[in-house]
Order: sequence, then C-alpha cells, then structure tokens
Amino acid sequence: MKLRATLGILLLAASVANPQAKKKRLLAIGDVHRKVYQHDAVSHALATLEHLGRQTGLFDTTIRTDIQLITKHPIQFAENTAVPDAEQRSVNYKTLNDFDAIAFYGIGELELSDQQKSDLLSFIRDDGKGFVGIHTAITAFYTWPEYGEMIGGYFDDHPWTIFDAPVIVEDPKFPAMKAFPRTFTARDEIYQVRNFSRGRVRVLARLDTGKLDLKNPRVHRTDGDFPVAWARDYGKGRVFYSTFGHTDESWDDPKMQTMWIEAIKWAMGMTNADVTPRPLK
Repeated sequence: MKLRATLGILLLAASVANPQAKKKRLLAIGDVHRKVYQHDAVSHALATLEHLGRQTGLFDTTIRTDIQLITKHPIQFAENTAVPDAEQRSVNYKTLNDFDAIAFYGIGELELSDQQKSDLLSFIRDDGKGFVGIHTAITAFYTWPEYGEMIGGYFDDHPWTIFDAPVIVEDPKFPAMKAFPRTFTARDEIYQVRNFSRGRVRVLARLDTGKLDLKNPRVHRTDGDFPVAWARDYGKGRVFYSTFGHTDESWDDPKMQTMWIEAIKWAMGMTNADVTPRPLK
C-alpha cells in the first residue's frame, strides 16, 4: 500500500501524543468553479488528506466541493423552511468556527460574498487558524487582492508543464521539508508566480535554475526565483502553499504525503517553525 511508509511514521508520532487532546478539524475544499479547467487529481488529493488524518488520528476532515462553509455566521433558513433540530444542526451545518485549518485546492473566481471574504481572512488573521494552499490555490481570486497578499502570490503560467522538476530545499528545518533530501527531482506541474515577494514569506524550496530551460518563451521571471513551497505568518494565523499536487502520482509519493501532513500540523499550531522571510541566496 502506497500510504504505508508514511502512515507508519505518522502513527508512531500520533501514538505518543496526549491521548486527552481534542482532535483537530480540517476543512478540505476542492475545485468548485464549473466555468474553468478542473484538475483530475482533486478527488484523490482530498481523499488522501482525509485518509492520512483518519489513520494517524491527528485530525478529522470535512471534504466539500462548494464554498458554503466559508462563513462564520449560521446558515439563514428561508421563511417556511423546516429548520433541523439542534443535534442535526451541529452535525450538518458547520461554519469556519468549527475548524482549525483549511486545505484549499480551489480555482477561479469563486462566488464568495463580501462577508464570506471577510470571514475567511479573519479566520486566519484574527482567530489564529491555518490555511494550506494546494497547487491551484494561487489561481483563485485574481480580483481579490487581499487574498493574493494573504497566500503570497498568483499563478503566472507553468512554463515547463509536467516535467521532472529539479528542486532545492532552502529550509530543511521546516517540518514539511523534513522528508526531502536537500536536492531532489519531483515529476509535477510547477507554477511560476507573480505578485510574489520574499519580503513577506519564507521560501522553503525552489527550482534549481541551473537545470531549467530559461529560454522557454513562457518564462516571465527575470530574477531566477521560482519557489515551489513557502510559509508565512498572517496576523495570528499561519499560511502554507506549495505548487506540488497536480498529479495522482504526486499524492501517492510518501515524501509528498509527509509534506502535506506536516504542513497541516504546522498550520494548525501543532508544531512550530521559524518563518521569518529571507532573501534568495
């Protein structure tokens, strides 16, 4: 079983945790916008996160393909609508107040209200919760600048499409990087990023430009800086993003599984790390 190696390590870690500790809760949201390209790996990605959380006992996952739960306010029922009793409401009608972090594999201009946008940013910035952006997360909300500032940048093409990406780990001490060697190759689709600044995020890993075709006409960056994973503090909360996760095979890689599970743990405040921004060296 492809999850076995990762789960063995994570289960051991979970077994020594405080058995009385309240289990964390993850809201995992997949591609939901019907007007743009959908990624085939989304179902497998979210199922993998749910399985890892369940098998390790670290967190429970609620998977959604809509944006209804991105709110701090109770659902308003229309007049003459049968309202469920309190027990049913607690099970079926959750809000952001019920979660410790969001794993977001979203895309496009999702139709959030102004109140939902405010609630999402407040969930992280003011409540001290976590946000884990997966692959297409930087292709969402181009017309919402505050989102781009929060996550750290926006998609600006994928010059090499799916290829054997040469990766350099910049921060091996960050928990999500611990399964990787200092340099490795990952077969995945790597995004180029715009509106990105190392002044507000800590880059954890980047592409090795010495092994890239920089003459590709779709390469727009002139500074040779192609981050593949970063983390940052956002107010009281924590934000992690990685461009990895385009393919099913990526989600079956034990090292990638470790990256995502450790990113979620860090975003939830279960582990700590220095995310002070640093320049490219």
